[in-house]
Amino acid sequence: MSDMSTDFLSWMSAIQARTEQALDERLPAPDQQPCTLHQAMRYAVLGGGKRVRALLVHAAGAVTGATPDSLDAPACALELIHAYSLVHDDMPCMDDDVLRRGKPTVHVEFDQATALLCGDALQTLAFELLARETTHRPAERSLTMLAHLATASGSRGMAGGQAIDLASVGHRLSLEALEMMHIHKTGALIRAAVLLGAHAGPPVDEALLQRLDRYGKLVGLLFQVVDDVLDAQADTATLGKTAGKDAEHDKPTYVSLLGLEEARSKAEDLLRQACDALAPLGPKASHLEALARYITHRKY
Repeated sequence: MSDMSTDFLSWMSAIQARTEQALDERLPAPDQQPCTLHQAMRYAVLGGGKRVRALLVHAAGAVTGATPDSLDAPACALELIHAYSLVHDDMPCMDDDVLRRGKPTVHVEFDQATALLCGDALQTLAFELLARETTHRPAERSLTMLAHLATASGSRGMAGGQAIDLASVGHRLSLEALEMMHIHKTGALIRAAVLLGAHAGPPVDEALLQRLDRYGKLVGLLFQVVDDVLDAQADTATLGKTAGKDAEHDKPTYVSLLGLEEARSKAEDLLRQACDALAPLGPKASHLEALARYITHRKY
């Protein structure tokens, strides 16, 4: 991350720590009944992950003048949805993996039934936080944020993308079909992170929202392209999850479709487009631009 400024790295570290604390405070205590379920929820969420979605919430919120306190609930909600999706994705009926964030997956550490319920409970907690912590914004804005998160999480978003992904194993997709899958599977939640951050601040005009939304769509695709590259070239210790799973399962990826070098080139092109979308916004969008660069050049 040598191309990242000290200011950005300091901001990123502070938001990651803030989000970790916010999640710790909002998750049920490990000794609260049902203890095993609550322990599994905390195991799945705390002490790992890059918190990219929370970072995007805070960076987009900075563009629209949202206060950090108003961004904690949406940042936590995004991270809880993301964590739930990982718990379920790792289960034997889905991607069947035993390692996540450098430790055993939830169904390995606990059991499959607990993992299933853990994902369910994390998902519902995300919506509870957004619905409950509304003192920083009008009720209609909270409803808009809830709708964005629900759409991004459901059959027209992440869950639908995962269904397409599972149905595509062993098939060769066109680039258009692959992008459509990942706009749903990975991109929808990243796009929602940007929109929730934007809506958490004072009212903004539609032109600004559309510009931020375009950035969110581009970064969502960018994240997946880089993920595919890393799965093909990084090792398990670096990734914190099993490397090479895509090729092993004959899953369609940007690397299998385009080759490694062209996939890297596509990532750089998406980065340029994302930065272009932010250019008119000036310095207030600097953290969003730096996040796009971080996502592109990350090692895991």
